[in-house]
Amino acid sequence: MKRFPAFITLILVILVAFWSLNSALPSYSPKSQESEVQFSIESALEHVKTIAEKPHAVGFKAHSEVREYIAGYLEELGLEVQFQEGYTAGDWGNLSKAINIMARIRGTGSGKALLLLSHYDSNPHSSLGASDAGSGVATILEGIRAYIAGGKTPKNDIIILITDAEELGLNGADLFVNEHPWSEEVGLVLNFEARGSGGPSYMLIETNGGNAALIDAFTEANPDYPVANSLAYSIYKMLPNDTDLTVFREDGDIDGFNFAFIDDHFDYHTFRDNYERLDRNSLAHQAAYLMPLLSHFSNASLDSLKSDTDKIYFNVPLFRLVSYPYSWGWFLVAGAWLFFLLLILRGIKLEVLDPGSILKGLLPMLLSVLINGVIGYFAWRLLSGLYPSYRDIQQGFPYNGHYYIIAFALLSIGIVLVLYHRFKKISVPNLLIAPLFLWLVICSLLTYYLPGAGFMIIPVFGCLVALLVIINQDNPNAFLLWFLGLPAIVIFVPFIKMFPVGLGLKMMIAVTLLSTLTLFLLLPLVGFYKNKRRLAILAFIATAILLITAHSKSSYSEERPNPTSLLYVKNKVEQSSYWATYEHVISEWTAQYIGQEKQNAADSGEVISSKYWRRFTYSAVAPEKTIPSPELEISLDTILGESRLIELCINPQRDVNRLDVFTNFTPFDQVVVNGISLSNNFLARRRGGKLVTHYISDNDPTEIQMQFPKDSIFELTLYEASNDLLQNDLFSIPPRNEATIPMPFVLNDAILTIDNWTFE
Repeated sequence: MKRFPAFITLILVILVAFWSLNSALPSYSPKSQESEVQFSIESALEHVKTIAEKPHAVGFKAHSEVREYIAGYLEELGLEVQFQEGYTAGDWGNLSKAINIMARIRGTGSGKALLLLSHYDSNPHSSLGASDAGSGVATILEGIRAYIAGGKTPKNDIIILITDAEELGLNGADLFVNEHPWSEEVGLVLNFEARGSGGPSYMLIETNGGNAALIDAFTEANPDYPVANSLAYSIYKMLPNDTDLTVFREDGDIDGFNFAFIDDHFDYHTFRDNYERLDRNSLAHQAAYLMPLLSHFSNASLDSLKSDTDKIYFNVPLFRLVSYPYSWGWFLVAGAWLFFLLLILRGIKLEVLDPGSILKGLLPMLLSVLINGVIGYFAWRLLSGLYPSYRDIQQGFPYNGHYYIIAFALLSIGIVLVLYHRFKKISVPNLLIAPLFLWLVICSLLTYYLPGAGFMIIPVFGCLVALLVIINQDNPNAFLLWFLGLPAIVIFVPFIKMFPVGLGLKMMIAVTLLSTLTLFLLLPLVGFYKNKRRLAILAFIATAILLITAHSKSSYSEERPNPTSLLYVKNKVEQSSYWATYEHVISEWTAQYIGQEKQNAADSGEVISSKYWRRFTYSAVAPEKTIPSPELEISLDTILGESRLIELCINPQRDVNRLDVFTNFTPFDQVVVNGISLSNNFLARRRGGKLVTHYISDNDPTEIQMQFPKDSIFELTLYEASNDLLQNDLFSIPPRNEATIPMPFVLNDAILTIDNWTFE
């Protein structure tokens, strides 16, 4: 291939890859509102700013302030606001008193209602909740304002539900779906969420049946920037899901759409989830979903969204959402195999292909997959070993994570280019047979085991057509080959970023292998480049620069604050007091209390319920302080046949936020906490002996009724915590500096007491 077309097509490949990543969401620019009936990002941001002013987890003072603000704004819009209050424990054994905010716009019809959903509580204890889920609440508030300003009267009722205690176990959604009569009238839910502070908002479907009717309805609504694919849908259905919408599907058989952005994952549930960090483009993307869907589903029939069939779907720039039935998957795979075999026969007949060269072409493919697979598999282990402080970012995505994604993608590409340069004497058609065979095997397996990934056959067809061209032409047009490679670029490049962003850098193997496989589909073009070794060297140089840049940003600073944790633990069972932390690398702030005298606490046995079930890492002896223990009152202890029934009440003797109740592994027949029965499913699978975690509001007591075999020896351990270590008059803990934040997902800045009782 001539040098100039090769250079131009290379630039075009890079530009398209960049475009595929950046065309997924709208671009926000500050401007004055042109019309009252349009969604105003500035107005939505004002809501976010107010909601995210302070941490507002359940039981915190700001929690009620945020609730009053949301309810007050809905009333300003002329809506009648209702509250639903009650205890619920969900299926996680996390008890809380949830207070949901509800309002309703009456429609002219008698069909099912459209429900707009988000949650107003932030994660305990330090998250400001700007993205999760202040952005979702703000999207709904501003969307409803614009809708009402348009003077529209919907056919369907529109229910606004801002749930409480989502962060604790989907408790508010559980309360609404299982106890409120409005839930029986809901036909479709639009749920707005976030798991980071930026990036495109992904659409995920929640349904117990097929997705075909939902996809058709979504396509008809025609949002401008859909980011969705049935691969994510298939994976999502296999995983334990945890959004409010899951409760609607599981308990109410109510379908819906989730919309959530997940980039900048390092901000998730932290103090950095603030107004300033929220990506304005991501907020604009949520609005780009809400407004057309609200307009469409407020008038469309919501009684016929159930379906027995599924559709394969994926988004493509310019074409928005492309979909077709699952049943087409096998026809496309079979057609691809037939096309492939015919091309081999054609190539052999024209003496362009020969079996010996095809077999030799197998080697660079196998080496590419093997080497890059090994690099990707061990990448995170290596990085977290070289930089142990990364382990303190429990999300698994450090602040410099994007540099690593690009670096390992380029490293993989460089390795493929080097290997194929070594086999440059083999013609491109012969080199292409093995990668195409691999891709057809992959697509066949995916169609059988993960049919939602069936769209991956589309770029393979582009490569097959390219093989047809290079078999029949000695000097094919470079721009035609580039065009035939476009499907591979626009479909797969976003996945190279999405997997590690969503699942953490432990998924770096997805980056290295998917980069490798994508380059295989571009071999019809790249294979003709005469300077593959130079391109590989450039890729390696770029990799080195990116790794050096990542290293320069590996230390903590004000822009990249260090997640830290500190607790004061008074263990009344062992008659000891100590400082404890979850940090793997002790920070300067924590070292004031857990310094040179620290002890390894990994085997201490304390496993306070948290997202990742982390244990204390280090501890150090602390001064004795007078911390009141909870008061335990037994109101009933009796034998009923073969069972023993105990009723007790645990009353806090200080202001607390949380009570974790653990037991030995006594088999329970029934457990009722504050009037709520814990599910048999939870009791059968409870981990670490946890019985219940009560996130306490207003210092409420915890009343427990337990029934278990009468011959069992029953042990009860209470972990009572207050998040006031830095404010408590008994201590003089200095505030964190700007380069330090509280660690998320674990009990933090807390005074913890441990008490134990045995019932024989």
